[in-house]
Amino acid sequence: MEHVIIGVDPHKLSATIEAVDRQERLLGSGRFTTDRAGYAAMRAYAKAWPDRVWAVEGSNGAGRPLAQRLLEDGERVVDVPAKLAARIRLFDTGHNRKTDARDAHSIAVVAVRTKTLRTLHLDGELEALRMLTDRREALTRRRVQTVDRLQALLAELLPGQAKKDITTGQAKAMLASVRPRDIAGKTRRRIAVEELAELVAVEAKIKKATAELKAIVTERGSHLMDLHGVGPVVAARVLADVGDVTRFADRNRFASWTGTAPLDASSGEQTRHRLSRAGNRRMNHMIHIAAISQIRLDTDGRAYYSRKRAEGKRPLEAIRCLKRRISDAIYRQLLEDARAVDTGPGGHRGASQESSAVDLPPHIDTSDQPLPGPAQPTLRPAPTPRKTDRINTLDATG
Repeated sequence: MEHVIIGVDPHKLSATIEAVDRQERLLGSGRFTTDRAGYAAMRAYAKAWPDRVWAVEGSNGAGRPLAQRLLEDGERVVDVPAKLAARIRLFDTGHNRKTDARDAHSIAVVAVRTKTLRTLHLDGELEALRMLTDRREALTRRRVQTVDRLQALLAELLPGQAKKDITTGQAKAMLASVRPRDIAGKTRRRIAVEELAELVAVEAKIKKATAELKAIVTERGSHLMDLHGVGPVVAARVLADVGDVTRFADRNRFASWTGTAPLDASSGEQTRHRLSRAGNRRMNHMIHIAAISQIRLDTDGRAYYSRKRAEGKRPLEAIRCLKRRISDAIYRQLLEDARAVDTGPGGHRGASQESSAVDLPPHIDTSDQPLPGPAQPTLRPAPTPRKTDRINTLDATG
């Protein structure tokens, strides 16, 4: 039976497909709507090729709904990064002008030529982690906006008494101490009370989402939260985005994917490296949160950061060294957790060679060079920091 690749250029309301064989010969193409009728027609059209693999572009973005539907229906699906499809389109046409049909062709060709594309599979827990993490991040942004509005109103109601870091209790006390008599002042105070009520509600939702994330991470047998600065949110984002850690050949590949490995910028006799802004930026942000948390607490990470500063590195350079160290520790912990699942008692979930996390493949970044520092650092569990409801402070748990 002929093995067929079906490249899919997904959009919200439509999907354009092109089917090719292993020699990149065109077998069929079409454009279908993404409603039930269009989706059913697309699958019926693809039944002409029983041995088929769907290559969906951007399965972490616009292509996620379609990729999930295909997986639920038992189809084989691989993720094609948009960058690779754009390169093929440029090489094949000599320009980068886009059409849906040309995009579908480029996606199919990428799937034929690239052996390291990740195969997706359904994992309910990882999908729940992704949704809950996205939800908490949205709530956090909403909280920051609410705090900004409340602070502005308090500064007008009580000039000279506004605080940079303020608790909800302090905000309530400040509002209780002011009783404006004019209509503008009364309106301002009423809006401030409403903003404070919204802030309390948002913080309650954030707390609930964090508890759910912690429960799922613990249920999966992950020990990421044993690392300094890695709380439920950071651990959940790592698990959701990484998926199967064995797809990374080594810690350098993992660091390249997280954007914590520098890029080689050597020329001639000069050897140097520069900051990488490639890789998964969400993962890079999570590692940055862990690094700042380690520096704030009395940890091995703070001692390491201090040593780098003493060696003459600037603060940002020292933080980047610490982030690479944390990336290595996360990679080792993920491997240990995967081995523990593989060798655990009967009934436990084994490590899969597929991944439901959808992002850039680990083998397309530009540099594997590690940053200076110990290759095998030991990070011991940190003491639990005292809980606080201070506003506008970085959440040490992620």
